[in-house]
Amino acid sequence: MTNLPAPVRNSLANRLWPFDVEADLTADAGTTKKWLFRAPDSAAYEAVLMGYPRRVTLCISSQAGCALGCTFCATGQFGFERHLHEGEIYAQVAYAAAYLRRHGLPGSPSRLSNVVFMGMGEPLANYPRVREALRRMIEVQGMSARSLTVSTVGVVPGIMRLAEEPWPVRLAVSLHAADDELRSTLVPLNQRYPIEALIQAAEAYFSAKGRRVSLEWTLMDGVNDMADQAIKLARIALRLGAHINLIAMNPTPLSDDRPSAPGQIAEFMSILQKKGANATLRHMRGQTIDAACGQLRVSAGGGSTSSRKTTTVPMPRRR
Repeated sequence: MTNLPAPVRNSLANRLWPFDVEADLTADAGTTKKWLFRAPDSAAYEAVLMGYPRRVTLCISSQAGCALGCTFCATGQFGFERHLHEGEIYAQVAYAAAYLRRHGLPGSPSRLSNVVFMGMGEPLANYPRVREALRRMIEVQGMSARSLTVSTVGVVPGIMRLAEEPWPVRLAVSLHAADDELRSTLVPLNQRYPIEALIQAAEAYFSAKGRRVSLEWTLMDGVNDMADQAIKLARIALRLGAHINLIAMNPTPLSDDRPSAPGQIAEFMSILQKKGANATLRHMRGQTIDAACGQLRVSAGGGSTSSRKTTTVPMPRRR
């Protein structure tokens, strides 16, 4: 609004966000940032910004907390507060984009490249608001749909609805177990939507969008890192033509499970490769500030390598 005097714009800018930035934490030599946002009704949620040499990825939340109760995820361990509104979801993206323009991340581009719905909450359980946030990213902000990823633990009706949308966003399925008996103990939603129903929904999504589905797998010592699970996972991936993303479990407060040992991870990966599956071992980011995969739980803590401060950035211009 350049027709307003600069002092007026500056005074308005930070009052127009739908949240206060309660904590701003940094890790990994400045390439990972976590923001803890606090809404006027005291609901809190987090977003994580990760810089790489050729891209910058933002991990955003769709809910304050999560009701699905996956055993290895800190967000689910601390329960569900409420759905985020579409503006609260989109504002995380706008805030990160504005931050990058003003401050940047070391050794990374100054613009937001990718957005992943892998923060707090189950995106497809908050479908209408997530859909509207996606629309704003694509049709208002001008981001490519192919740079956006929606992750789900298996809300089958939501996958089918997403397949009907006009945008070819990427679908990521948090699988974590390759048979119903084990998966139901880790992901309670599996009792409602078992693996075969989830596979069929993923097949329908691939058929509708022509986009390869990714399978997320958190490796837990003695839980899902055995050879039989690797063999079954490979079969599922080959059936879907999917890519597997492996990551060692990040410790969470209310779980006794621990990450798989490096040797066991290597063996698991070797089995997948021998079976012809396409798999990648993801690098851990943000552990020292409780920002790694599965650790988001509205925490302003962190280890000694993190820095903590509150910052504000001006509202981004609407295109």
